[in-house]
Amino acid sequence: MAELEPAALHNETEAAGNGTGKLGSSLEGAALAYGSLLAMALLPIFFGAMRSVNCARGKNSSDMPETITSRDAARFPIIASCTLFGLYIFFKKMQLLSSFPSRKYAQDLLESHRSCGLQTSIFSQEYINLLLSMYFFILGVLALAHTISPAMNRILPANLPNKQYQLLFTQGSGESKEDILNYEFDTRDLICLAMSTVVGVWYILKKHWIANNLFGLAFALNGVELLHLNNVSTGCILLGGLFVYDIFWVFGTNVMVTVAKSFEAPIKLVFPQDLLEKGLEANNFAMLGLGDIVIPGIFIALLLRFDISLKKNSHTYFYTSFVAYVFGLALTIFVMHTFKHAQPALLYLVPVCIGFPMFVALLKGELTEMFRYEEQPKEVPTDSKDEAEKKED
Repeated sequence: MAELEPAALHNETEAAGNGTGKLGSSLEGAALAYGSLLAMALLPIFFGAMRSVNCARGKNSSDMPETITSRDAARFPIIASCTLFGLYIFFKKMQLLSSFPSRKYAQDLLESHRSCGLQTSIFSQEYINLLLSMYFFILGVLALAHTISPAMNRILPANLPNKQYQLLFTQGSGESKEDILNYEFDTRDLICLAMSTVVGVWYILKKHWIANNLFGLAFALNGVELLHLNNVSTGCILLGGLFVYDIFWVFGTNVMVTVAKSFEAPIKLVFPQDLLEKGLEANNFAMLGLGDIVIPGIFIALLLRFDISLKKNSHTYFYTSFVAYVFGLALTIFVMHTFKHAQPALLYLVPVCIGFPMFVALLKGELTEMFRYEEQPKEVPTDSKDEAEKKED
């Protein structure tokens, strides 16, 4: 499961050190940017939650959901904090080396590192960002192809020749034979992959904000769809831990903002506040970290599956938590714009996303049933595998 780090919703120009606190765009441009971020955040949550209901029966092992237990949830903020602080130390070190007034002193320092066996040159910020770009290029292409696949299956003509393929990696032999990767795909999937690769090349070459958002939306939707909380208690532990994490790293230190500025990867949604003035070449961005979408999103998706388990033909808790998310994110935007300071979005999202549906459950007398609801990890069907082994025997 990929590491996801909740980031603050903030004005990127301000984060870069604009001490005046003034926005470099019109009020209309800011409203357009914030409204667009809100709309983009809702799309992966809504459709990801809907797709999470059926994803466990997917034909590929990669489509199987990753179940998050209470132990995973408790460790997540600690692991995320260590990762975030490690990135902060690295980027600060690179900034320090690049700002030495004496080039000779910097060279002497680099030579001393090499004498200790440290090849500092290959760990430059540019090199790391290049590696990250290639890594996210591969992940982004696969995530985007998976995202658009259902829509493309409806759009492509039914008479299109459609050949089946299988990518299989196994370990061991005989009864101990185990599938490491079992991925089945067809011609339609290859078309989706080709289209996604075009977006990936665009992102690598231009780092354009639209390409960034396409990858970001795909990551967010896949996260909501494929990351499953096993029960409501686990969701409360995860959201509660990241609630503290987000507040500390945004309000307590400048670590979150420093890493967000230095980290070139599609891990956030961005929208220019000066779009009306500069068009597609605008560069004064407001942004929302993917963690502020995925973390509440997987809890909202859990409540949708709980709604379905009640068999009452209503999605009361899903829509309640969905409206709560809209309210919480709108409140985040309002506070951020009013005080012109980076805001930890989970500070506002966690209380409402947990509180609203629990209040409704309390009124309906279903609070106990909500906390008793448990999702068991789904096993990959083994019928086809057993049949194949019988044929070999």
